[in-house]
Amino acid sequence: MGFSKRRINRQGFPRYTAYYWDLRGRARSAGTFGRKRDADRAWRRAEAEIAEGRFVDLASGRQRFGRYVTESWLPHHTIELNTRQGYEHVLAKYLLAGFATMRMNEILPSHVRDYLCHLADTGATPHTLARCKTVLSAIFTTAFNDRIIHFHPCTGVTTPAVPKRPLRILTPAEYDALHTALAAPRWQLLADVALETGVRWGELAELRVHDLHLATRVLTISRAVVELHHPDPDGQRFRIKHYPKNTEYRQLHLTTELTRALLDHLTEYRLASDDLVFGFPAAPPRDDTNPSTGGAAPEGHGTASRYSAGCRCEHCRAAIAAYRRHRRALGHDRPAHQRHFPANRHLSRNWFRKTIWYPALHDSGLTHRVRIHDLRHTNASWMLAGGADLETVRERLGHTSLRATERYLHTLPDAHNTALNALHRTRNTSPPETTRQAPVARNLAN
Repeated sequence: MGFSKRRINRQGFPRYTAYYWDLRGRARSAGTFGRKRDADRAWRRAEAEIAEGRFVDLASGRQRFGRYVTESWLPHHTIELNTRQGYEHVLAKYLLAGFATMRMNEILPSHVRDYLCHLADTGATPHTLARCKTVLSAIFTTAFNDRIIHFHPCTGVTTPAVPKRPLRILTPAEYDALHTALAAPRWQLLADVALETGVRWGELAELRVHDLHLATRVLTISRAVVELHHPDPDGQRFRIKHYPKNTEYRQLHLTTELTRALLDHLTEYRLASDDLVFGFPAAPPRDDTNPSTGGAAPEGHGTASRYSAGCRCEHCRAAIAAYRRHRRALGHDRPAHQRHFPANRHLSRNWFRKTIWYPALHDSGLTHRVRIHDLRHTNASWMLAGGADLETVRERLGHTSLRATERYLHTLPDAHNTALNALHRTRNTSPPETTRQAPVARNLAN
């Protein structure tokens, strides 16, 4: 049972501190009051809340938001590594600046609403505002469940609507142009695997030879790799997850043509059972003393600027080598050391985008923005447009529900032509000729 303890403050007036016993049998303070009657009410109220399961740890509620997030929530909250990196970015860029010094039990819905309005006034997009609210809601939900705060500060707080843009699916002609523009056969094969299987980038970058069963033409998706924004304490940039996104293995049947192309790829690069199918390409020995020009350079090539833009043809490499030799001769630069990568190094998404994907997009003539992930969308859309049932497509893509798969229905540019043709036929159908009025009907009309 709780009690009230009398003490004298600095001004000589009596004060009464209310104490109650928590679930661990420790005496906790419920506040200090000027009258004993108020203190007794406080500890009785605290004991009633403990009995009903509505108690709050007042001491934990007085800690600062920044300390709770960095020392308690982030280190002990179980979330996917990709999600954790996204949360850390939102916290560092937006949320800690507004709430770091506030106590957890002092944050009200009005504070959350006012800060989101402040972000909107400074140019934050509706997507950013929704992301900030999602992270705040996850933090305060954990604090509320842990009895650190009395109520959820995100309750009743709304953000501007985020419009959903329609998916832009590649047509077969557009994919053929992009496929032709890719720099090397290995990257063309990578695009073919991504298009036919619909795997995510993390699953594609972690594919190993033993995941492919050539006799049955079955590819097993059992792992994924996550590229860290910053190296971990061991200096590693990649973390392997021993399960895909939905934690369920998937077995995908491949066509005979793709299986044969994969077999040729494994044979050409002499890949062992545990090697990555699409690892980081080994850097050839650098020899910029006598670069080969291979004849006249095509129009627009053979310059250092073109090399910096992403072109790696022999003419542009020769131009950048000559430029570097000239600067070293003048004493402006020092030769860089040759970088050595592990033989089984994972393929970096950023490196692939800047070095392989973006130059191919430019050379293909595509005017709209195409991501590597759009090959997954294209895979789903083409399968559904070709007559595959929703359940089969859902299993191949690894979706947890059919709602995620249904969004790919009718996404090709000509998907609505059938409906429009039906409308056109109905509209242009002439009305049937009226028959002569029967005598009985004519008499009734008269």
